[in-house]
Amino acid sequence: MWNRTQPSYFVLLGLTEDATIQMFLFALFLLFYIITLVANIGIMTAIRANPQLHTPMYFFINNLSFLDLCYSTIITPKTLDSFLSATKKITFVECVIQMYLFGASVSLECLLLGIMAYDRYVAICNPLLYTALMNMTFCRQLVGFAYLGGYLNATIHTSCTFQLPFCKSNIIDHFYCDVPPLLKLSCVDTTINELIVFIFGGFAEFSSLTTITVSYSYIISTVMKIHSRPGRKKAFSTCTAHLMTVSLFYSTIVFMYMRPSSTYLLSQDRVASVFYTVIIPMLNPLIYSLRNKEVARSFVKIREKHMPKLFVCIKQLKGNLN
Repeated sequence: MWNRTQPSYFVLLGLTEDATIQMFLFALFLLFYIITLVANIGIMTAIRANPQLHTPMYFFINNLSFLDLCYSTIITPKTLDSFLSATKKITFVECVIQMYLFGASVSLECLLLGIMAYDRYVAICNPLLYTALMNMTFCRQLVGFAYLGGYLNATIHTSCTFQLPFCKSNIIDHFYCDVPPLLKLSCVDTTINELIVFIFGGFAEFSSLTTITVSYSYIISTVMKIHSRPGRKKAFSTCTAHLMTVSLFYSTIVFMYMRPSSTYLLSQDRVASVFYTVIIPMLNPLIYSLRNKEVARSFVKIREKHMPKLFVCIKQLKGNLN
């Protein structure tokens, strides 16, 4: 019975059926994706190229940019293909892989944002012990723990979802394979699956949010004790970009997954999904590059170093063509 109820492929309805709007969205999503690629690769290049940025804080920012790049790439290229495709098919195996990798990336980002908050807590509240506590070996162990937790979380969600029989339909009312729209295709009771999503997904989010809340409570308390106004401003400025990223990411994640299934409105969920799969991965590197003077300076140095060479190459190419 289980084998007979599994479709060989799914159909992604996407965001709209209007051909004109689809072409507009294709151009818009393509622009967003190009900016995401350039911005996140730029952040990683700037950090790698500047030895002064080889510190725990930038190590975590580098990993955050890599994750943003990954989970945007997991979703956006298939979405772009769907805008141009008449059938909008995704095979069963592709759907499983997409859900697994995306779930792992989202869980990873949750945990990584918590780790970054802890890093800021140690840097501001225990500056004399920062170098000893946040050595690179410990930082790599923290990131390794986040990867382990992220992929374990994704394994649980994916295996529990795809063991269900999808006998109602093979049409997914979404633009990628996600848990809530897939649960609606099953003809059996999915209460246990929804509970699993809430418990395991909630654990990753709750543990990370708790770490962020506690860390920033201590940070604010410590900063307010600084008598110098420039000192307080400098301390807060190191946290601003992280707080903006946390606010954007968690507001959409909590809205998407931490609600009862009876309140799901797929039209609203699609809008929220666009925000955190396409827009947030584009905004995060822009936030960090605009709010962080060291990253901005690194960008300027790279531009000054490589742009003259680029112009020389272009002139030589023109000369050869002439």
